[in-house]
Amino acid sequence: MAMPAVFVFLWSTGFIGAKLGLPYVEPLTFLAIRFAICVVLLLPVVIFTRTHWPARLQDYGHLAVSGLLMHGGYLGFVFMSIYHGTPAGTSSLIVGIQPLIVAALAGAMLGEKVSLRQWTGLLLGLLGVFLVVYAKISIGEGSLFAMSLSFIALFSIAGGTLYQKKFCANMSMKSGNLIQFAVACLYFTLMSLIFETGHVVWSGELIFAMAWLVIVLSLGAVTLLYILLRNGAAANVSSLFYLTPPCTAVVAYFLFDETLGLLALIGMAVAVVGVALVNYKGPKRKAA
Repeated sequence: MAMPAVFVFLWSTGFIGAKLGLPYVEPLTFLAIRFAICVVLLLPVVIFTRTHWPARLQDYGHLAVSGLLMHGGYLGFVFMSIYHGTPAGTSSLIVGIQPLIVAALAGAMLGEKVSLRQWTGLLLGLLGVFLVVYAKISIGEGSLFAMSLSFIALFSIAGGTLYQKKFCANMSMKSGNLIQFAVACLYFTLMSLIFETGHVVWSGELIFAMAWLVIVLSLGAVTLLYILLRNGAAANVSSLFYLTPPCTAVVAYFLFDETLGLLALIGMAVAVVGVALVNYKGPKRKAA
């Protein structure tokens, strides 16, 4: 029970870290540096622990595709969305809709059965997220262009979750993550060279944000996500993303003075109930 709660909290702080660091660096450059540090930190661990590498060439391809979806598409567009003015909480709320997409496609792609109770929970989660999004947008936060980038991130994380579950669930956590980090590093380095200036203003806030996102998010939360996907159904794991917007909003309230209205609080409560319905397994039956 503790692992999902820890994951939700850590994942939600990624949006806060982006908002903290992006005033000092362009988004793609930020992510290129972040994943370069991830590779430098994880490579010695993989080497010295003699971690096994994928046995087949196609496994490297699957890891690369999953890494591009989970890191390149998802993080890239979230960071660009926040950079262009979408509040961290609003971006988190938009991406929080992804459990419905995963649940809708999990049956066809993974052969997972989604029960009526789980569908009810997923729809309640969607309603909760909508209420919080509406509360944020009604006060004029963000632009249509900036928020559209978060919607691209939404579809990328949904696709990445399904792809990771279907093709990479049994990968080595250490070597698999390293391969995905290396692919993301190459992707963001290339994109930043093409579209950005590469200018960085090093500050205490940027260094703290970078350290937090590398150690806590990339090395910690992503590993927890893959462990959860390995051990549980994709729809159940994805429903946890409904809890990250409320968690992000609470942290943003204390750090950035972002207010929480009554409608947003009601939406958070509805989202929590939705997640509970998706993940509730019912009482265990005693063997006869």
